[in-house]
Amino acid sequence: MQHRTTAELEAALGDIRAAPKGVGVVDLVVARPAEGEREVLAEGALDISIGLVGDNWGTRSSSRTPDGGAHPEMQLNVIGSRLSRFVAVDPERRMLAGDQLHVDLDLSEENLPPGTRLALGTAVIEVTAQPHTGCAKFVERFGGDAMRFVNSPVGRQLRLRGLNAKVVVAGTVRPGDEVRKVSADHAE
Repeated sequence: MQHRTTAELEAALGDIRAAPKGVGVVDLVVARPAEGEREVLAEGALDISIGLVGDNWGTRSSSRTPDGGAHPEMQLNVIGSRLSRFVAVDPERRMLAGDQLHVDLDLSEENLPPGTRLALGTAVIEVTAQPHTGCAKFVERFGGDAMRFVNSPVGRQLRLRGLNAKVVVAGTVRPGDEVRKVSADHAE
């Protein structure tokens, strides 16, 4: 399995930084029905209580909650599709990143501070303050250079590993749907 080197990752930074700021596109919707399993969806249902229907977020434990249960501010993991496509090397491996939504949009903290709402398909999600830094599985699948790159100062500023979000308006989302910033009080 080929992993990108630090030099290759740094060379891709210009393309990653060129992601659209206001309106982008949903590239991939992925459910994690069970530990280690991935299912690429043609359509995903986003639910306020359970996140992505068919995903195991609700049964995942979190060290960031008092009871160790699923963290309500980490319901969805969203990654920039330019980064996921590049680190995966093989397009069939993109789903292994572990993020439910892959979007072509500038995910930087400057562009999407916590509280920013994103409309995608008929749903609306809200960016939360919980950091998304990756785990040992990310290193195993994409290499140590990729993990160091996404967690470097520039990587964190740009949120290259992605961001956490929660569903605020239930709806459906499909690859090819527009994703756009909306006002914080947006409700449908």
